[in-house]
Amino acid sequence: MKTVEQLNIKIFADGADKVGMLDMYAKSFIKGLTTNPTLMNKAGIRDYKSFALDILSEIKDKPISFEVFSDDFVDMERQAYEIASWADNVYVKLPITNTKRETCYALVEKLAAQKVKMNVTALMTITQVQDVVAALDPNVPSYVSVFAGRIADTGCDPIPLMTAAVESLKASPAAELIWASPRELLNIFQADSIGCHVITVTNDILKKLSQVGYDLDEFSLDTVKMFYSDARAAGFSL
Repeated sequence: MKTVEQLNIKIFADGADKVGMLDMYAKSFIKGLTTNPTLMNKAGIRDYKSFALDILSEIKDKPISFEVFSDDFVDMERQAYEIASWADNVYVKLPITNTKRETCYALVEKLAAQKVKMNVTALMTITQVQDVVAALDPNVPSYVSVFAGRIADTGCDPIPLMTAAVESLKASPAAELIWASPRELLNIFQADSIGCHVITVTNDILKKLSQVGYDLDEFSLDTVKMFYSDARAAGFSL
């Protein structure tokens, strides 16, 4: 098994807690960061721009993605230019569709023509990947974010789709594929094995990196000790 240092894939930290984001940013193996409105809402963020600018005052040398939140493409475009203006390391996250199922491809093409760096997000089909790639400027840095974890939640194996997506992105050399919404640490190694460029990982999964390569006999014993300790702590008796 590869060590974390031997992986080719870039690990991006996914979150909206400032302390957690800065902790992950400080780690050399974290190559970028992402967030989204759902994570920000859960973290209690209420002033979007103020939060973003505060984070950007400390994170200046790694890519970080902030998402538009309008459901109207005209307003999405306005928000995209605003977000892009905040810093050179900012990527503008655009959802693959709005809530009315209207696709974002025309907006992607328009923003790409203006050299806006984007992170097109919430993709779940190879057709969506191909259509986004067709809309991108192949020379403008961008991310194509496929929610492999959510695909797996439906009972479908995401690896064939992600493998095909890697091939599709070869048509846009400046674009990188993101394996989004991983569910377990193993997903990092799966994504690396197929040549995926980036994986976004939450702090709870990143905390498990210390277990990589851990002896399974020892892990088994640790688990037995945990059960025993917890039973004693609960005061169980028969």
